[in-house]
Amino acid sequence: MTYLLLTAVGFAAGFISSIAGAGGMITLPALLWAGIPPLDALGTNKFQSVFGTLSSTHNYFRSGHLDFRPLWPGLLAAVVGAALGTWTVTRLGGEQLQTLLPILLIAIAIYFAISPRIADVDSKPRMSNGLFNLLIGGGVGFYGGFFGPGMGSIYALAFAALLGYNMRRATAHTKPLVLATNFTSMVIFIAGGHLLLGLALCMGVAQVIGARLGSNMVIARGAALVRPAIIVATVAIAIKLLLET
Repeated sequence: MTYLLLTAVGFAAGFISSIAGAGGMITLPALLWAGIPPLDALGTNKFQSVFGTLSSTHNYFRSGHLDFRPLWPGLLAAVVGAALGTWTVTRLGGEQLQTLLPILLIAIAIYFAISPRIADVDSKPRMSNGLFNLLIGGGVGFYGGFFGPGMGSIYALAFAALLGYNMRRATAHTKPLVLATNFTSMVIFIAGGHLLLGLALCMGVAQVIGARLGSNMVIARGAALVRPAIIVATVAIAIKLLLET
């Protein structure tokens, strides 16, 4: 019964994450609620989330909304950042970041609510691709490995605000960076023996289905769907983190 419930949670997380990110804020508490030790829960969570992100990445690429060519330097930076972030959090902990993060997430929600750049049309870039890949790919990759909540929303904000991407493009191009970040962290957790493989596979399959449905909705509806979804997701994460501090 626990496996069935967690598999259903994986489906919901894949659906939500493909639209607005934040799927880990659903799956990780559920894994801990089921009595799984924290490090095993983190490793299992990263493993199953990779399936969902891979599914939505493929769907966005297949539909023509994703171009990998300008992303490769950012993907490499995200891998390096995620490795450093995961290594750091295993030694230092993330208490200070957990205190500051709600403020950042509320600011992101406000930006998505009021900014004219969050739309279905591209706008003028404010940063070069090279600098974006280094600072955002590496910086958010480090954050994703170190802590993680809201990573997809932060990437989407950066693509829209700094590169001028419309919301379909921004959401689509977020996924490979999230995938690279989570995959890197997953490998480190697996190397440490922190994975429940059977459960992770069940949740991973459910993530694939949920992510495909969610990404299809983004492709069809664009900013009309993504803007409110990210606002709700980021505010919900911020409230959850404030209640935990």
